Amino acid sequence: MARIVFDLDGTLIDSAPDIRLAANGALEGTGAAPLSLAETRGFVGAGAAIFVTRMMAARGLPDGMHGDLLHRFVARYEGAVHLTEIYPGAAEVLAELKGQGHRMGLCTNKPIAPTRAVLAHLDLARFFEVVIGGDSLSVRKPDPAPLRAALDALGEGVPIYVGDSEVDAETALRADVAFMLYTQGYRSTPVDELAHHAAFADWSEVPGLVTDLTG
Repeated sequence: MARIVFDLDGTLIDSAPDIRLAANGALEGTGAAPLSLAETRGFVGAGAAIFVTRMMAARGLPDGMHGDLLHRFVARYEGAVHLTEIYPGAAEVLAELKGQGHRMGLCTNKPIAPTRAVLAHLDLARFFEVVIGGDSLSVRKPDPAPLRAALDALGEGVPIYVGDSEVDAETALRADVAFMLYTQGYRSTPVDELAHHAAFADWSEVPGLVTDLTG
């Protein structure tokens, strides 16, 4: 059996439309142009504070606005769930893996409150024994500590991490954990330039890849 930890945004769910809505709400009144969906996807992955930093840099906003914009963004973030969609086949595969006896967790840089909100909204929380958010520990990915904490909570079994981004690839590498790369997420780096043990574009491929990685 395996211990499988998943990233969230860009891996299990396409949350960029909701994140964009929260970000553009935070930008209202600043005179800055709204973010595009492509920009939003490019800014996701390193946590809310870095997202706001990237957003501000793209709009030429002064550093002194960061605290206020972060507060406004996070205030909108927790309720931003209604435009988010599960990637096709992901929920079915989670159910299949759970039925096979694999233990599963979640490790994301998304703050824990919006993480739990979107998991509840999409009925995904039932699949995970442990959920680690970007503010659950004092550090976040690519520091390996959050991933290791999630894996430790899952007990014994072959450790596997599933993610979509440069941050996820680096996290798995630093934690010395097999990495499965979802190629349809939010990464900007070519697949062959990211360290990974397996890559997939269709969630139906995942059970077979897990079997391969567990020997």
